[in-house]
Amino acid sequence: MATITSLKRIQPTALSKMLLSPDHDPTKIAIIDVRDDDYIGGHIKNAQNFPSRTLDATLPSLIRQLEDKPTVIFHCALSQQRGPSAALRYIRERDRLRANKSQKQTSSEEDQEEKVEQTVYVLDRGFVGWQESYGTDDRLTEGYRKELWEDGYWM
Repeated sequence: MATITSLKRIQPTALSKMLLSPDHDPTKIAIIDVRDDDYIGGHIKNAQNFPSRTLDATLPSLIRQLEDKPTVIFHCALSQQRGPSAALRYIRERDRLRANKSQKQTSSEEDQEEKVEQTVYVLDRGFVGWQESYGTDDRLTEGYRKELWEDGYWM
């Protein structure tokens, strides 16, 4: 069973290299931003905002939406509480749903279904760390408002 300590982390530099790679396929990666009101002021390009306060209600549809993505990355402002908690809830619910589904299927149905191996990460240092290096890079960040981040954290 997944735990907070078993969550994989990805550094902003590694994510930026992944996103800027000539081989990058945006259909193979999902970035899930779980910031709430602090979402204002910028976000990683193509990230989807699923506010942490509504995540429990949207988790089943998020799992269905991301089932074909080999890489899923969660983050919040600092990736210390909301981001890791969301990633953990996602992994546990995804695994629970997969286990229930496989118990109901016959072996021939399982052979026909292709299961995508999915790796879930938490972005180290969250959007605060991201914007320090990539906030003004419009290839990687959308809607960035530098004046909101002048002290390194959203005002």
